[in-house]
Amino acid sequence: MSTTPPLSELVALAARLPAAAPRYTSYPSVPFWRPEPDDAGYRAALAGLAARPADPVALYVHLPFCLTRCAYCGCHAVVNRASAAPDRYLDHVAIELERVASLGGRRRVAQMHWGGGTPNYLSDEQLRRLSRLIRGAFDLAPDAEVSIEMDPRAAHPGQPGLLRELGFNRVSLGVQDLDPAVQDAIGRRQSEEQTVRLLDECRAARFASVNVDLVYGLPRQTPETLSRTIDRVIDLAPDRLALFGYAHVPNLRPNQRSIDAATLPGPRERLAAFRDLVQRLAGAGYEWIGLDHFARPDDPLAAAAREGRLQRTFMGYTERAAPHLLAFGASSIGWVDGRFVQNESALKPYGERLAAGALPVVRGLKLDRDDLLRGAVLEHLMCNLAVPWDLIRERFGLTVPEALPDEVARLDALEDLGLIELDPHGMRVAPAGRYFLRHVAMTFDRYLRSEIRPGTFSTAV
Repeated sequence: MSTTPPLSELVALAARLPAAAPRYTSYPSVPFWRPEPDDAGYRAALAGLAARPADPVALYVHLPFCLTRCAYCGCHAVVNRASAAPDRYLDHVAIELERVASLGGRRRVAQMHWGGGTPNYLSDEQLRRLSRLIRGAFDLAPDAEVSIEMDPRAAHPGQPGLLRELGFNRVSLGVQDLDPAVQDAIGRRQSEEQTVRLLDECRAARFASVNVDLVYGLPRQTPETLSRTIDRVIDLAPDRLALFGYAHVPNLRPNQRSIDAATLPGPRERLAAFRDLVQRLAGAGYEWIGLDHFARPDDPLAAAAREGRLQRTFMGYTERAAPHLLAFGASSIGWVDGRFVQNESALKPYGERLAAGALPVVRGLKLDRDDLLRGAVLEHLMCNLAVPWDLIRERFGLTVPEALPDEVARLDALEDLGLIELDPHGMRVAPAGRYFLRHVAMTFDRYLRSEIRPGTFSTAV
């Protein structure tokens, strides 16, 4: 996978592909989930979990508060200047933790992630309080992966040390772009000094892994500004990087309406930017992981990718996913005993549903056998860039061609385009297909029923 296709080849491919594709952090994708008129489905899933006490779980906690509402952001985040708002929110999370634990049982936690929003927006005492609440309801395994997202603008000296004291061993720093003009365009002024200071302090606190998030396709971003950003980030040498493509959807995210669409890079420029970033990171020794992550060769994530055992959850790529994900807080998404669930996003109704004695879920989906089968295929493809035909035999009693004959037949068209390579034992993604991995995955998506066809020029990454 080290060969980098010429840009002209990628541009020609993009012109022949659909304009958009899901990220496949879940299958089915969230838009296909159903409204949950009450919490009965989630309670049934938790009862199923309680019947399997040996299963470990992962925990996700969504902390929505931010210093400012960045113009580019697509996350569920709020800016609430009321000093009591975080404590009131933690009151509600405490109820949810207790209620879920009472229904699903006190579980051993193999992974935990705090996301947002800005988790390190909380004060030291609030961080301690949330940690106490979680440990009061669940048992963190001694070797658990415990990670948190941090905004360098919200960090204060000593905060990384406190997080290590609370058991966090992995941290992800939101950087996005180091260029001041780009930062002004997205409403997120963050000095390089703030970023470097926090990264250095995280290293001094001896986190097992430090990740940096970058975004390409931002307003006023140019090849020159992006080049300077990636050069500086490579100099800082984080253990991992994530490169996310900005999605401009002002109809869905009103905060994005302040961005002038005329200042956004075009599809060709986005594709060229990502291709260049891949090359630059490879030259610096990073290995491309799955869709959009990069890691040093000695990182456990890189080892899992090389050995074909990478996994992916709503919390990102991992080398050892737990079979269930319990999610807490407004807008959080969980996966419990074969069912997806998502909480109410708005803070007020989230709290009101808990106060009324309910679980705050508003939509979800109980997966059938076909969903589970396709989900297993898609996860392996998105993680390990291949689909062995025997992949699902042990679990479902069928090979992939036996279970999905129509989809496998359509793979010939992808091979003709140079996106995949087929042999008697399965399929694997070709070098050019890395840049259109989501489009390859669409072949197996029965909810979209989409085939490769000419479409609006775009890139999948």
